[in-house]
Amino acid sequence: MDAGQEVRLEAAPYCCSTCDGGEVPGHGMVRRNRKTRSLSTSSASSSSERTQSLHGPSPVTTFGPKACMLQNPHAVMHIQDPASQRLTWNKPPKSVLVIKKIRDASLLQPFKELCIFLTEVKNMIVYVEKKVLEDPAISGDENFGAITKKFCTFREDLDDISNRVDFIICLGGDGTLLYASSLFQESVPPVMAFHLGSLGFLTPFKFDTYQSQVTQIIEGNAAIVLRSRLKVRVMKENWEKKARVDEKGIILTNGDIESSRKAMQYQVLNEVVVDRGPSSYLSNVDLFLDGHLITTVQGDGVIVSTPTGSTAYAVAAGASMIHPNVPAIMITPICPHSLSFRPIVVPAGVELKIMLSCDARNTAWVSFDGRKRQEICHGDSITITTSCFPVPSICFRDPVNDWFESLAQCLHWNVRKKQNYLSSEDEEF
Repeated sequence: MDAGQEVRLEAAPYCCSTCDGGEVPGHGMVRRNRKTRSLSTSSASSSSERTQSLHGPSPVTTFGPKACMLQNPHAVMHIQDPASQRLTWNKPPKSVLVIKKIRDASLLQPFKELCIFLTEVKNMIVYVEKKVLEDPAISGDENFGAITKKFCTFREDLDDISNRVDFIICLGGDGTLLYASSLFQESVPPVMAFHLGSLGFLTPFKFDTYQSQVTQIIEGNAAIVLRSRLKVRVMKENWEKKARVDEKGIILTNGDIESSRKAMQYQVLNEVVVDRGPSSYLSNVDLFLDGHLITTVQGDGVIVSTPTGSTAYAVAAGASMIHPNVPAIMITPICPHSLSFRPIVVPAGVELKIMLSCDARNTAWVSFDGRKRQEICHGDSITITTSCFPVPSICFRDPVNDWFESLAQCLHWNVRKKQNYLSSEDEEF
């Protein structure tokens, strides 16, 4: 079996300009490097003119004749050009993971059609989660049974398929894309999401023409958007009472309290939500940015989200909507007990830390993309940074048009009855 996928973007690599600072002999003029765009796909272009409004120039790192930015390879700023983000394969894809929404009878027929097409027509190795095939409507279908025997199955949290899947196809709503993200803690294969659920903000493809669309993806003819994720590390303080015993087994004391720390790590596509849980008291948590306390959240909680998550829980809590290509982290309070606590946007490179305030009356609860919900007690901490492993989501058209189409179709953004035309006769009155 050919395991592992190699996917890259068809874009020139970013190269930082260095400060030359030397003078051209005989002219007394400072020589400067030519300004180039970081993600330009045209190597023959000698001008910085934009051919489309989607193109974003790379920031120039030289300032005047003598100054330049200190070169740090770990902190290079990229301004991506959405129009240049194209999918290509270093090797032809041979394996595909099909994710189907569980317990949805309306998806049975599309799921069977897609799997037959992938195995019989495209000769692909199909991965399916074991619990999907345990559905009686699938396991009891004798005609489909011959196809399922060719599948490779796995179980969540038990089997590692990170180096076996070349790309992913999701059948369902936005939750299927979030679930696909959770299966990969590092590099994520390209994801093609079909809109067969309720909202469908993250699922741009319609299933009617799935054969031609899947064929285009296999051939590498598609645009993608890199959806940044959050790397979340939860440190939990465990307190245990242990009795002291001598060599003869005699208990010397009732027990000393000892602490141990337990670390858990998650990759989050939408948001991290810290709330007050079942308590009737206000949530009272401290928020740190790069080690500095910036505020204490007193309210129902706080949402830390990616640009992709800005159109989910965050927008319902009053935050702005941010395009997935914008490198940022959003901090949105949930029902804050303050009239001046507004949502903010911070750079993607910062490190956030959330802890219970020392005088908090109750514990807090945290969830990651609506899953893995757990209690946060005194001494526990939640550290959040931007992950190095985004989700490459395949676009129907391109990153910008798909996003505005979702705003209009799913959220009915700026829908209003048109103002009537004012004629010259009306102006007289």
